[in-house]
Amino acid sequence: MFHRLLSTVVLGTFVSFGASAQDLPKNQFKVIGLNGPTVASIVDEVPFWRETLTKASNGAITADITPLDQMGVDDKTMLRLLRLGVMDFAGMDISKMAGDDPRFEGCDLAGLTLDADKARAACNAYREVIDRQMQKNWNAKLLAFGGNPPQVFWCRTVVGGLADLKGKKIRVFNNTMRDFLTGVGATAVSMAFAEVVPALNNGVVDCGVTGSLSGNTAGWPEVTKSLYPMSLGWSINVMAVNLNTWKRLDKRTQDFMLAQVKTYEDKMWQTLKKAAAEADNCNTNKQPCTMGKLATLTIVPVKPAEAEQHKKLVEGAVLAGWAKRCGPECAKEWNGTVGKSLGLSVPVN
Repeated sequence: MFHRLLSTVVLGTFVSFGASAQDLPKNQFKVIGLNGPTVASIVDEVPFWRETLTKASNGAITADITPLDQMGVDDKTMLRLLRLGVMDFAGMDISKMAGDDPRFEGCDLAGLTLDADKARAACNAYREVIDRQMQKNWNAKLLAFGGNPPQVFWCRTVVGGLADLKGKKIRVFNNTMRDFLTGVGATAVSMAFAEVVPALNNGVVDCGVTGSLSGNTAGWPEVTKSLYPMSLGWSINVMAVNLNTWKRLDKRTQDFMLAQVKTYEDKMWQTLKKAAAEADNCNTNKQPCTMGKLATLTIVPVKPAEAEQHKKLVEGAVLAGWAKRCGPECAKEWNGTVGKSLGLSVPVN
């Protein structure tokens, strides 16, 4: 019922564009989306493709969307599949694309921003760089940025704080998180989202990093006892389109899609803020909790000294590690875009 209600609300957000949808040519798109249990997929992405777009286009545009976990696709290969035209549109986590080009994770380095508005501003500052790299090397066009609630630590036991992470095996999903954990003496273990619950249950890992509400909706409270809310990013995602698909669309359809996607992007950031605000309630069995499941976790507060250590790890290990992977020219460009928007810089040499 909750998801149906949300779909109706989301649908209402877009119907105002229907007037511009008169006599659009018919198009059917194939879409592979984000991980199905995440808030971004449930609340925004799936309703957008299955309901909103069709309604707003008066039935001219339809889409077949399948979340990547239901496809059995490795999310690190999504960009390559999009380049090949396996799908027309894709939802992708930018840090999973960074193995092909470190630039892709440049606006969501671990712990870089601690509030949603700054995260969005950082990615907007880097939008032209990411779109350029996609078009130049991956036959794809960037359409929108979205995100998830803060990426935090979910642990099998009740941890005491940052120092307790030392020596623990912790699930991460990108290199920049690995840089951060190396700085605290933990062992980073790369693992797909769908594999984490059994890994936590069986003690393969001691903790896992994911969104404060994404883990909730995916069942992580069933195998963890505590949540340590030190942020390691926002799991920023993009909507992208295969360039061959985009170029075959007439200008009216392109303009219609761009207008729809702009509204979709705004809605994703609204959802992120609401989900982040509700996460603590859902995870500690309190109301309001409209976007997740009631659970009974211990939330371990981040102490002021730990917050200061977090800042030093980000400005040291994280930024330096990424700049080394990306190279001098990339680092210089980052300093003039993301770095400028945040008042930070990475070493150029």
